[in-house]
Amino acid sequence: MRIAVLEDEPNQMEYLVHTLENQLALDDENVSCVTFERGEALRRALRRETFDLLVLDWNVPDLDGVELLHWLRQYQQSETPVIMLSSRSSQHDVANALGIGADDYIVKPLRPLELAARIRRLLQRNRPRPTKSLERYGNWIFDRPSSSVSVEQDGEKQHFELTEREFRLALALFRKLGQAVSRAYLMESMGHDGELSTRALDSQIYRLRAKLGLYAARGLRLQTVYGQGYRLESTDDNHHNEVPPAV
Repeated sequence: MRIAVLEDEPNQMEYLVHTLENQLALDDENVSCVTFERGEALRRALRRETFDLLVLDWNVPDLDGVELLHWLRQYQQSETPVIMLSSRSSQHDVANALGIGADDYIVKPLRPLELAARIRRLLQRNRPRPTKSLERYGNWIFDRPSSSVSVEQDGEKQHFELTEREFRLALALFRKLGQAVSRAYLMESMGHDGELSTRALDSQIYRLRAKLGLYAARGLRLQTVYGQGYRLESTDDNHHNEVPPAV
């Protein structure tokens, strides 16, 4: 899980990142935080990068958290979950942030367990609830322990054995179905610690597309998004747009 954190006070930033990366253990998923001290820097990143969650401090230089949130919802029309942090505790301020589009509002000083619990609850609304080992997206079932994927179509069921990195890549794309996903996000999802060349990622995508048959005939299309990354999208509006709960 990739989280953007906007906070201009170094000690608060360190505390936030430590809390998020150590308290937020969702299943076997790693948590990585990308930090920003200024709102304008985060806005530039949001034009090309993908995050699962934004944690925004209200009072930061040049573009504050509420202004950034307004831009995100109004002009980018992004549904990325947002938690607003602030020392402001008046009903007017809380209502203003929630009205603009914040998913939650937390008054400082932060309490680590509360923050982690609120984030888990928020993210569960945006993902199907997995069982211990399975996640389901339409007719596609992801089995985490075996790194395998199965799909049922026209009464026939197919099963695909994937490498661990192929499985992580596929799961990242299905979790963001219909959304453009940045290269950095996909590389982190696969567990790459260092840089992965554009050509190497393209090769991974090509092999995955061929192995799973991610073509229009199956109701899905995996496309390149210029200047950003890739998007897995549905070509069958009636069948794939809604994501049923995991089995």
